[in-house]
Amino acid sequence: MQRKAYVPGVAALLAVLLAGCTGGSGDGGVTDDANPGDAGQATAAAEPGRYRTLPEPCGAVGSESLDELLPGVREMTDEEQREKAYAGQATLTYDTDRKVGCRWKVESANATDHLFVDFERVVSYDTAVSDDSQAEQLFAEKAADAELPVPAVTDSVGTDSGSPAAPSGSPSASASPSSSASPTGSGTASSSSSSSVTPADLQPRLLEDLGDEAFLDDELSSSGSTAKQRTVTVAFRTSNVIVTIEYAEQPVTVGVVPDSKEMQDRARKLAARLADSLGG
Repeated sequence: MQRKAYVPGVAALLAVLLAGCTGGSGDGGVTDDANPGDAGQATAAAEPGRYRTLPEPCGAVGSESLDELLPGVREMTDEEQREKAYAGQATLTYDTDRKVGCRWKVESANATDHLFVDFERVVSYDTAVSDDSQAEQLFAEKAADAELPVPAVTDSVGTDSGSPAAPSGSPSASASPSSSASPTGSGTASSSSSSSVTPADLQPRLLEDLGDEAFLDDELSSSGSTAKQRTVTVAFRTSNVIVTIEYAEQPVTVGVVPDSKEMQDRARKLAARLADSLGG
């Protein structure tokens, strides 16, 4: 409002106008082109998201998590080779404040494991739409692309941030009769994975207690000529940051199927750790 006082050479009048501006907006005749609606929109401008930067992706996953997700690392006898495996490979990015990622690939005696972690910070360029709202819309599109089953099963992820012996799926184990054959959780034989029917608590689904919203996808390749590769994806949103974890395993032996429960437990535990590191 101060810039609308264009009365040249009269200092006293300028002082009066300035005093009138600071006194309130009750008198509507001070400015001839002011729009009260515009002022209301300015005060209601959407707030920016919580996050202004992103973590260094290859350093965001600790060695303990990599040991669990990539068993082949522990089999390496060469120290330099092991350190290279831990380091991972950063994905190409042109703005490290907006999108970063890291990949790992490690071969073991039984399988080849792949891990990909991606961080995306969403920024809205519409002053009427907050960063959080924009991120929520993008995450909804991401979940739709995953084509989760219509009756998506909600599940809790909060329990898998502790000991590996207490898998995160255990609270919902009663929902699946077949899960009772594996009381010790991950680390058991993959008998349930060889079944043609996936237990309800292992199907692609929405997840609770992970960021603001999250989902899990689980896909098994249909290739018949080679060993089948299982890919578990866990994605979650915390404010205006979307985190995606892709964990894949392909056995060296044809006919061996990667254990769905074990891979989901590992991926979800990593997701919980990353959410905690973000403060979400």
